Amino acid sequence: MSTAILTGPPVAGSPLEADLRTLGFDVRTANDPAAAAELINAVPAQERIAVVDPRFVGHLHALRLALTDPRFPAAAVPGALTAQPAARAALARAVGRIPVGAGTAHLTDVLTDTLTESLDRDEAGLHRVELGSLVATVALTPAQREDAREAVAAVDDEAVRLRTAVKSRDGFFTTYAISPYSRYLARWCARRGLTPNQVTTASLLTALIAAGCAATGTRGGFVAAGFLLLFSFVLDCTDGQLARYSLQYSTMGAWLDATFDRAKEYAYYAGLALGAARGGDDVWALALGAMVLMTCRHVVDFSFNEANHDAAANTSPTAALSGKLDSVGWTVWVRRMIVLPIGERWAMIAVLTALTTPRIVFYALLIGCALAACYTTAGRVLRSLTRRARRTDRAAQALADLADSGPLAELIARGARGRGRTGSFLAPVMAFLSAAVLLVWVLAEDDPTSWLTVGVAFCSALLAGAAVSRPLKGALDWLVPPFFRAGEYVTILVLAARADVPGALPAAYGLVAAVAYHHYDTVYRIRGGTGAPPRWLVRATGGHEGRILVITVLAAALSPSGFTIALTALAVALALLVLIESIRFWVSSQAPAVHDEGEPA
Repeated sequence: MSTAILTGPPVAGSPLEADLRTLGFDVRTANDPAAAAELINAVPAQERIAVVDPRFVGHLHALRLALTDPRFPAAAVPGALTAQPAARAALARAVGRIPVGAGTAHLTDVLTDTLTESLDRDEAGLHRVELGSLVATVALTPAQREDAREAVAAVDDEAVRLRTAVKSRDGFFTTYAISPYSRYLARWCARRGLTPNQVTTASLLTALIAAGCAATGTRGGFVAAGFLLLFSFVLDCTDGQLARYSLQYSTMGAWLDATFDRAKEYAYYAGLALGAARGGDDVWALALGAMVLMTCRHVVDFSFNEANHDAAANTSPTAALSGKLDSVGWTVWVRRMIVLPIGERWAMIAVLTALTTPRIVFYALLIGCALAACYTTAGRVLRSLTRRARRTDRAAQALADLADSGPLAELIARGARGRGRTGSFLAPVMAFLSAAVLLVWVLAEDDPTSWLTVGVAFCSALLAGAAVSRPLKGALDWLVPPFFRAGEYVTILVLAARADVPGALPAAYGLVAAVAYHHYDTVYRIRGGTGAPPRWLVRATGGHEGRILVITVLAAALSPSGFTIALTALAVALALLVLIESIRFWVSSQAPAVHDEGEPA
């Protein structure tokens, strides 16, 4: 239960108390600041508390935004404010600082505004709600009250609520083919008490059924898979819109929404590969290649964003040009479609699944995503080279965490520390060489399943250690994690393909999926403000260089069939380890309540 304190002159016939109870508040009244302070201290510290002026006039949704959004420690609109447990102490101090006696009427006449200013000065994490066309005001006279009521009547807050349930920035397909009706599905779910997490889970189950239909290998199965994949995407849009419509944000919801998107897409790739195999066509290498490409694309997105998350003096002629292009309507949509975001991508996959073959689906996916990756990465490299910015320690630590360096790379980095200059291009060059040396060897060598490959993998680990031996504050240091991901994932793909035995590539697919989950989990922990996974987990998984060494040793020491069994066992062990720790963390996490608004393509 949350408590709302009405403090100020009472207003007869006001619907305010009924609105507050509709929002789930237990309403109490206080005649002066001293009485308000007494009530605030009486409410248990773990509960949300709101202070509202009885003369408040405004939309119910304005109150909802100010008083029920779980993402902010404190929030306010004119005439109303709220404080969650994290800001309760600041609110109590703000009330205690209000003087009494002659000459203080200007501070207590509209007490909520005084408290809001005090919380703002106290840096209590106060969020001032952007109302847009919504109305929220304190009417001090009957004439003001009448004017405010007319302003409220002139704006349909339900229409505003539906409109703002949709992301302000989304892809063309999502904006014009999904959101016009999915927002109403979100409202339907809200009115029946469904939660975003339940809709997210329904989306996952629908995608898994779609993958199962694709795995049948029949034309009917492929058609059904295409329709179900599109419906899964409708539900995927609905869960976020439901969270925004009803303000049901949560840490668990953000994690489920982000990770299930990846699980759905990669499970569908596997279903297509199984369906193709039933028809006598082996496309596991293409499926694994598509997953590797998508994951590396996302790592580029994550690394670039983290590197520039709080960069000072953040200026770039390239960014300025991008801003000018965004001012021209049609270029906005073209640029969003070029990157093949999730809406366009899933629509393409669904249509091609229904009409063509899995091989054609993967060819189109690989070509489209490769072009998109080149476009986005080139733009980010240009921005980084032309940007005059100082990277922070936080950004450098985030990149180091995303690099996923294990014990061997840590040992090498300690030995190489101090030999490079922070901010130079040494780190991305070393990371590139680390991946390139290994990949050129396994691709060009007639028999990469040899002990020579183990030696090359060790040299790759030396270069990887050198890459992370200094803080990653250079202009292009955000390329270090993507280079490491490409080196690890593609090595697994090539060694499994060169084993040339049934089951090797599916086993490699499972292993890369387990490792990729660990890397996505690292990203979402950092974005949630809780830091990277514990070092014991990174060491237990070996880090990227440790896993490569283990896999090359297994390839050299075992027969092709034995290597396949070892890959399967390693995939299962890693999946259990990272999943158990991830679930434990997110279930018990006290990370801020968020909902993803910028999921990468």
